[in-house]
Amino acid sequence: MAYATTVPRHKTREVGIDDHVVGGDNPIWVQSMTTTNTHEVGPTLEQIRRLEEAGCEIIRVTVPKAEDVEGCRLLRDQIRIPLVADIHYDYRMALACLEARTPSGRRAVDKIRINPGNIGGVERFKEVVRKARDAGVPMRIGVNSGSLEEDLIEKYGYPCPEAMVESALRHIEIAESLGYDQIIVSLKASHVPTAVACYTLFAEKCDYPTHVGITEAGSKEYGTIKSAAGIGAILLRGIGDTIRVSLLGDPVPEVAAGFDILRACDRRVTRPEVVACPTCGRLDIDLERIVAEVEQRMKGLKQPLRISILGCLVNGFGEAKEADLGIAAGSGKGIIFKRGVPIRHVRESEMVEALWEEVQRFDQETQPLASFVEKQKQKAQKSNLTVIG
Repeated sequence: MAYATTVPRHKTREVGIDDHVVGGDNPIWVQSMTTTNTHEVGPTLEQIRRLEEAGCEIIRVTVPKAEDVEGCRLLRDQIRIPLVADIHYDYRMALACLEARTPSGRRAVDKIRINPGNIGGVERFKEVVRKARDAGVPMRIGVNSGSLEEDLIEKYGYPCPEAMVESALRHIEIAESLGYDQIIVSLKASHVPTAVACYTLFAEKCDYPTHVGITEAGSKEYGTIKSAAGIGAILLRGIGDTIRVSLLGDPVPEVAAGFDILRACDRRVTRPEVVACPTCGRLDIDLERIVAEVEQRMKGLKQPLRISILGCLVNGFGEAKEADLGIAAGSGKGIIFKRGVPIRHVRESEMVEALWEEVQRFDQETQPLASFVEKQKQKAQKSNLTVIG
């Protein structure tokens, strides 16, 4: 379901990472990062495969030493998604990753991430840029508030948005002077307002694609909320081309959280959204059970539709009409709406099954339309026209 209030996406240039294209009108990709020692190939591979199963689309691994370069070399042939080498302090690890080849002969990494605040200075950064340019491998310039260059701290007094954006822009300028522009930028901070201001300011000045995240977000529960607040605020400004929700512990939950944030912000909807009214004393149906059963039925569906389940008559009829499919219920019975039109009266015991039938029917009806709209969009892109879907 399209809403007129959806914020236009900030237009960025495209950068290829293996078979994924970042920026432009391409999907906002969901990333994660392994927690294992990269040179321990078995545990790292097992974790990446779990992340792939969860839907992770780009994976980053840490490369602090030479054994980890070898780990990348052995891992890349065995995974389906692009592999990114995360480099801090030792620029030689970036050079080694860019030179390494897998047993099958492909490059061991599909992108490198450089932290300009700890890579060792401009000359070392230039050496990495030249190697990446010659290898045809993209780079993320990952500015971090906790490791900003000393001269910028002296200039601004603290890692403010202006300092962080200046760090990114001057390293972009250095790279461009060497004939290299396959760049993605991140400007991460643990303080949410700082991160939002950084990305907003950068988008005003530059069209390079951005990777968005809130660093050091925290435990699974609070970290998810904090990331949703920060990443969501940035996405709702139309900014962001890849995202990562950084959580303490097992990285697999990061993936679902990332897709949920994209879905809530209406930036990328890859499965049904089920919404329900809050619990209050007016409820006279078992709404919690009904919602749980509907969500269970929706698992595995890829149709981006909005389903609204309302358990009383105060706002139910109006709110259910705003969804693709909705139920407004009360006194053990309810009405199913389809895009604002009431189509069925059902008893409480029939609601889940009846709604599931309508979901399947809706899917069959909208697939031909979705295919037509996609074809029209492709035609429009070729002729520089705009199609609103």
